[in-house]
Amino acid sequence: MPLTVSNNSAVAAASHHLGKNQKALQLSIKKLASGSRLIGNSDPGTLSVAMKLNASVTRLVGAKNNVQNGISFVEVQDGMLETAGRIVGRMAELKGMATQDPMKSDQDVDSYNNEFRDLQVQLHQISQQTFNGASLFAQTTTRTGNTQTVFRGTAQQDNTISIFTSSNGSAGTKISIHRSSLLSALTINSGLAGTNNGNVVQAGYTGANNAGATSATTAADVTFASADTTTVLTLDQISMGVFEQALSNVAYLRAQAGGSMSRLSFSAESIAAQETNMRAAVGRIEDVDIAEESANLAKYNILTQAAAAMVAQANTTNDVALMLLR
Repeated sequence: MPLTVSNNSAVAAASHHLGKNQKALQLSIKKLASGSRLIGNSDPGTLSVAMKLNASVTRLVGAKNNVQNGISFVEVQDGMLETAGRIVGRMAELKGMATQDPMKSDQDVDSYNNEFRDLQVQLHQISQQTFNGASLFAQTTTRTGNTQTVFRGTAQQDNTISIFTSSNGSAGTKISIHRSSLLSALTINSGLAGTNNGNVVQAGYTGANNAGATSATTAADVTFASADTTTVLTLDQISMGVFEQALSNVAYLRAQAGGSMSRLSFSAESIAAQETNMRAAVGRIEDVDIAEESANLAKYNILTQAAAAMVAQANTTNDVALMLLR
């Protein structure tokens, strides 16, 4: 092998390996420092999958928050409905004490009617309650519409709120929670009074008294949830059966809310499980194996030092040529 000084192949080879080892060492340091094995765009395919999964996790977190807010909405709504049921029960009690007790004087009856009037106003105030500015109860079929809601009306008349429960948004699954039609449930149809001395005898559906009611409030309808005491009913205008029907209607609304609560609770559990599993999938793709990368760091650290020493050693070969020239 000839001895040359213009081109030292040993130095070139040692320098080449030194550069490779330094690059690998720096990459290993970056991985350990960041905790991720995806540095830059060194692996575009894997990086694309990781970005999509991270986006799905972010959307799931948003859906989970929406479901939790929906649960809070239904809980507050059910609390208001429970109060409304107790008020109707108290009204029925007042009816019994005022009209079915022969020992009550006219003044006693007036006292009961005063409380009855106040309770009607209280029911109306409950129907106007909001949750963070959103109405808990439906008065119209849409937020800005004029068509009044109908208790147990058709699907087109249900005032519902859709909550998306997947990472696919509107294209995925959803749950519809109801703005309860409390005022409609407490509306009494006086058109069926018949010959009962003009007394209102049935509380039921607005405008019609069947499960498929679709019409809006008519002139024959009177609600005992009143905005003020000037338009309220008195105890002698209502039969005991009215209160029983009203309680049944409120119970239906609470059952409706309970069904929504059940669905939302199961959905929250499902979303939590999906989020956990997807985060695990992202971790398997992105997270660096600390044990493996620590071994790589030690290896490339040694190889870098060894390559640097060999570059220095290769540079000493020119000393042999100088010895021959002396």
